[in-house]
Amino acid sequence: MKFRPLHDRVLVRRIEQEEKTAGGIIIPDTAKEKPMEGEVIATGSGARQEDGKVIPLDVKAGDRILFGKWSGTEVKFNGQEYLVMKESDIMGIIDSKAA
Repeated sequence: MKFRPLHDRVLVRRIEQEEKTAGGIIIPDTAKEKPMEGEVIATGSGARQEDGKVIPLDVKAGDRILFGKWSGTEVKFNGQEYLVMKESDIMGIIDSKAA
């Protein structure tokens, strides 16, 4: 099944965090917070202005992003969990090239 978000919405897969702390303590699933980092899987065409003009999105498929703790709506496709959120819920793109 394929999914393409509409307008300024983005499909995101959460990136799971380490299960151990820096000190080596293993964190059980019940104590873990859901990660606020994810990978963009698909994007819509962009936001529409009142005059009908489309403003393209700043994010693209494959981008690694940070988003708010309560952002998006959880959906499930083919046994995988995803989030669908507006581009405005995304705080930024993580640039792995920056040192």
